Amino acid sequence: MKLSDFSKLIKTRLTFLVVFSASISFLIGGMANPATHGVINWKHWVMLIVGGFLVTAAANCFNEIIEKDYDKLMKRTMDRPIPTGRMTTGQALVLGLFMAITGTYLLGSLNLTTGLLSVFSIILYAFAYTPLKRKSPIAVFVGAIPGALPPLIGYVAGYGTIDQVALILFGIQFVWQFTHFWAIAWVLDDDYKLAGFRLLPTGKRDFTSALIVFVITIFLIPVSWLPTYYHFGGYYVGVVSLICSLVFLYQAFTLLRTRTIKAAKQLMYGSFLYLPIVQLMFLFDFIGKAK
Repeated sequence: MKLSDFSKLIKTRLTFLVVFSASISFLIGGMANPATHGVINWKHWVMLIVGGFLVTAAANCFNEIIEKDYDKLMKRTMDRPIPTGRMTTGQALVLGLFMAITGTYLLGSLNLTTGLLSVFSIILYAFAYTPLKRKSPIAVFVGAIPGALPPLIGYVAGYGTIDQVALILFGIQFVWQFTHFWAIAWVLDDDYKLAGFRLLPTGKRDFTSALIVFVITIFLIPVSWLPTYYHFGGYYVGVVSLICSLVFLYQAFTLLRTRTIKAAKQLMYGSFLYLPIVQLMFLFDFIGKAK
């Protein structure tokens, strides 16, 4: 098996983005943890990164096993190792199970809640979201839950329990997921339709779909302000989050006004920037408080 095939199987870029989100939240949770007096356990941080990578890779692996026949139909996925025959379903299943068990063990070693959340994320992503993609746009809502779990898992791994900060981190990424994914779905709608996937709100690149994207993006403004409102983050966090949300909203408005693939791409690229900026600002604020 080539390394490039393994990389495609686990969707390496997506997996690293997930792990980045979880690792930032772990640092926030570690600094907020009164039991450790704000001292980061770097061994646990590494365990989170490795375990989170393996769990995410496993979920992606199961996703590709289930969708192997549909991946053959889409241009962007037809070169994946399973549909091309470079890897058998059995080989992928063994890899997926190994990664799932090892990753869950590492995360569960941090605390039970982290381990249970990781199992829940695999099940929901691979066995609920994946089959729903061909049935209804509701799949995006279902997929947004495991998509927003990484910061929750990371924070709980560092802090130990689910608290208000954990729920805020989850909430920001949960709302962000809709705009992010619908922007991608708009760009790739023609390809998705080849496999029968129905992911845009109305199933079409129309005004109603664009309006729903715009409306859900509005919700990011109050949600991203929650850290400041509840005094977990300072005004710098609030101002930067507000600016990012307004820029993001403007991009969503451009999609509503023009309904073009170009506007959807700009919104998609904006989503890649939005989340790390907001999460890093939250982290930097915690570091500032620690000093």
